[in-house]
Amino acid sequence: MAISGAEEQFDYRILRLTDMTEEPMKFLAPIGGYQDMPLVSLEQAVEPLTSLLPAVQNYAYLVKQRCDKPADGLTPDESAAIMLYSMGWKPLDQCLFVALNAALRSADRRNLKPWFLFLKLFLTALYRLPSISRYTVYRGVKLNLNERYKKEKTVMWWGFSSCTTSIELLQSEHIVGKTGPRTIFCIECNSGKDIRKHSYDPSENEILLLPGTQFKVVGCLNPDSNLHTIQLQEIQPPVTILQHPFRLDHLQTKPVAGKRLIITSFWYYKKFIKFF
Repeated sequence: MAISGAEEQFDYRILRLTDMTEEPMKFLAPIGGYQDMPLVSLEQAVEPLTSLLPAVQNYAYLVKQRCDKPADGLTPDESAAIMLYSMGWKPLDQCLFVALNAALRSADRRNLKPWFLFLKLFLTALYRLPSISRYTVYRGVKLNLNERYKKEKTVMWWGFSSCTTSIELLQSEHIVGKTGPRTIFCIECNSGKDIRKHSYDPSENEILLLPGTQFKVVGCLNPDSNLHTIQLQEIQPPVTILQHPFRLDHLQTKPVAGKRLIITSFWYYKKFIKFF
């Protein structure tokens, strides 16, 4: 088993920040069934995945060794599940975060069954973290996605969505850069999870949005033919899209209020896009 270096892990981080292009942009069946599974160790949780991800047990062992005293009151197995998600390895189609998000975005919900034990552990860990409330986070990609996100449209992202708190990170030529077609998402989230204390690379300011997060497109600006900025506001769906991993009245966490950067005017947009 080859352990990827810091530069290669950064490439996987970029992939997580830009994979909104894989979203089906249609309504799928809600995500459930996993919540009835027992809460087991990480080693047991990944066992049903070995036919899909041949190396997953090796990486599960690696991250478990790094989670002796996890933060936020999580168990070593819970913290290690988050760390395993934040890792990348080759081949990509056998990498956990790629394969999991592909299953979540599939219209065939039977594809999720091998993931039920891992989802139970992973989502239990994430639900035990405080939610980041009224916090603006960012994603971006070197493509024009303007036609997919029209103002007032409601959209849903079915995979786990990695975001950054650092707008400067988007300026990297590997993510958005400053030339060519590019789209920047400014997302006001209410349920994001700060996973940096449990990430394989703790220097990353990564906020994770859960599957089935719904948004309203509240603003769009195209200052030139190549730069498109889209403002999304997280909204509550009228039905339960993602079943909770446990009874919420057992949960002892409070929302964390973050920096609120709400883009409400074209004047602010013009200041904002000077970055790019």
